[in-house]
Amino acid sequence: MSTMQQLRDPAVLAGFRHWLVQHRGICRRTVECHLRYAGELIVLFGDAADKLDAACVRRALLQRVEGLSPSTARGVATSLRYFLRHLASAGFCSASLEGAVPRIPVRRLASLPQYISSEAVERTIAVCGNGRPAGIRDRAIILLLTRLGLRAGDIVELRIGDIDLRNALIRVSGKSRRQTALPLPQDVGDALVDYILNDRPKVADSRVFLCRNAPFRPFSGPSAVSVLVRRALDRAGVHTPGKRGAHVLRHSVATNLLRSGASLDAVGSLLRHRSPASTAIYAKVDVNMLAEVAEPWIGGGDPC
Repeated sequence: MSTMQQLRDPAVLAGFRHWLVQHRGICRRTVECHLRYAGELIVLFGDAADKLDAACVRRALLQRVEGLSPSTARGVATSLRYFLRHLASAGFCSASLEGAVPRIPVRRLASLPQYISSEAVERTIAVCGNGRPAGIRDRAIILLLTRLGLRAGDIVELRIGDIDLRNALIRVSGKSRRQTALPLPQDVGDALVDYILNDRPKVADSRVFLCRNAPFRPFSGPSAVSVLVRRALDRAGVHTPGKRGAHVLRHSVATNLLRSGASLDAVGSLLRHRSPASTAIYAKVDVNMLAEVAEPWIGGGDPC
């Protein structure tokens, strides 16, 4: 049996899943994305060759990314590199084959973060009460997103044991299971206590946030949190300059903090960015700061 035929064995993708979880610490949603791309690339490798080589890898990648945006194409290339590393560790190919995957150029900081104003944030929080059946739960979630800049995935994975009311801290693990303790503001803590004691279904699951209808399961994934946010924005009459998911609230936390005088380092610490480059994009929306450093227009007049 050739290497190409062996790759069609479902055990190969099962092993890749285990490798991603155990050796990379990647969250469930991202693991599923890598598995989907790997499965598609296995088909594109074809059966013509007896073994994987650089030409086969490049041909499959170019076929898969045709017509995709640069950012999506880069994601496919990243999945392929991970897959080749796994295959090398399992003896399917040479470890050097990873170098055959080309780098996909993506212009950093080319876009502006999408955000809403502080006033719009407060309106969104306010509509989460109003006696609605899910109001107490939704208010706690919206407060976590707007006060601490959590990701939707952080909300899904939050456990009861992660909340330390005695020390006013909340622990979140982030994308790579790096646990970080964040300060718990009073209004967020009050909302969490209200939900856990008075509204949360009495089930054994350790996840904090559950669906309201039986069986009382945790959220299926980050998209469920984004749907909740979208509905709250609609009720508040808040318009966003693009996608209306949970991430717009994370962008809003960063943008509004900067406009209030916080430093990029402080914002990066709150958002748990590994690199300052991840936070740098928010400097583009601090109009007051940009006006101070802008060069005067040639020939006189106000700064551009």
